[in-house]
Amino acid sequence: MADVDVTPDDVAADAAGEGDDASEEGGKRKLSKKMLMIIAGVGVLFLVGGGVGAAFLLGWVGGGESPEEIAIEQAQAPKFYYDLPEITVNLANAERRAQYLRLLVALEMSNEEIGAVIEPNLPRILDVFQTYLRELRVSDLEGSAGLFRLKHELQRRINLAIFPAEIDAVLFREIIVQ
Repeated sequence: MADVDVTPDDVAADAAGEGDDASEEGGKRKLSKKMLMIIAGVGVLFLVGGGVGAAFLLGWVGGGESPEEIAIEQAQAPKFYYDLPEITVNLANAERRAQYLRLLVALEMSNEEIGAVIEPNLPRILDVFQTYLRELRVSDLEGSAGLFRLKHELQRRINLAIFPAEIDAVLFREIIVQ
């Protein structure tokens, strides 16, 4: 073994973080290699993610049908309708002045057999409608947003009443608030 002379100045320089030029350059190279590896890894992830995303958007992967094609197929599929009887209810009102809602509804379905499920469940459906509609206020029915909420709430309640069958939409034939 060779003897190495270590002076007190060398020990103080090592403790202060100062070293010889060779060890300082080695530290910079290690840091730059780590950063280069991290940057390269992130770049590869972005490229792979972008490629997968582009493949889905272009229809190369995952189904092959675009949302427009699916919407066209659904629009061209035959639809069946079931007309519910006229519903007239008085609305909830704090003023004690009677206000009424008259509603004519058609149910849209993609399968004619669902009509056979609706017929025996009609009393339950009308009860669900009456119970829900009597709690509404005139302000709940104002504007297109109010009617949109009403339509979706009625559809949800019908689908629960005739489960496992399901209707596609509730269509308003007539709405009168008096």
